[in-house]
Amino acid sequence: MSNEKIKKCLFPAAGYGTRFLPATKAIPKEMLPVLTKPLLQYGVEEAIEAEIETMAIVTGRGKRAIEDHFDISYELEHQIKGTSKEHYLTEIRDVITKCTFSYTRQLEMKGLGHAIACGETLIGDEPFAVILADDLCDNDGDSVLTQMVKLYEKYKCSIVAVQEIPLKDTCKYGVIAGETIEEDIIRVSDMVEKPQPEDAPSNLAIIGRYILTPDIFDILKKTKAGKGGEIQITDALLAQAKKGGVIAYKFKGKRFDCGSVDGFVEATNYFYDKQKMDK
Repeated sequence: MSNEKIKKCLFPAAGYGTRFLPATKAIPKEMLPVLTKPLLQYGVEEAIEAEIETMAIVTGRGKRAIEDHFDISYELEHQIKGTSKEHYLTEIRDVITKCTFSYTRQLEMKGLGHAIACGETLIGDEPFAVILADDLCDNDGDSVLTQMVKLYEKYKCSIVAVQEIPLKDTCKYGVIAGETIEEDIIRVSDMVEKPQPEDAPSNLAIIGRYILTPDIFDILKKTKAGKGGEIQITDALLAQAKKGGVIAYKFKGKRFDCGSVDGFVEATNYFYDKQKMDK
């Protein structure tokens, strides 16, 4: 159990985004825009809201656009300086000045667990958050990650965000089971990666928000390939859960699966309507 605050957020961003081909042939899926802002920027802003200032991004080949986005574009800024378009860069400039970005590469696609393990060199020996940019979350109050950081300050253990899903969809997610210890908080006793509905321990699915204690890195080194021949973070978390070291949190807010076309369109419509209401 760790007493440290959450100061770093890891973003696994090396995947191919095959469900969005051909768009993702040359554009990282994390850079696909919902309205005028890339998915990854929504995630970084959520981390900033949770008072996290160090962003650790695991990338891969063809992902240079991510680094360029979170950098100053002197030529572009020069071209629009003093014009009516200058305000368009205010938001991203604000993000860049509020936090530090570091990068490493996942050389082979071996699953989410492997991607997180690749981030050890950026994280070190401290607890950290993980955001999957594919899962776009929104809440009028505290962001999902802010809710989880506050929860970590109480429980000092690994935390996974979960939501209830139709039983027929359990084959798409990591699914947990456990004992309710507070409202919306479950002490995890079991978790299974992408079980068939008849084998699922519950209908509570893990979504792309985690807080992990640093011992997860040693566990991942010993974790063998599981479902789909990949190193699954679910399997590593199960090892922690068997020692009482994982809780699941039924978060407050909306979540959109932007790894699917349907979820991406739903998110776009939602944020468009929200933007219109704010004006």
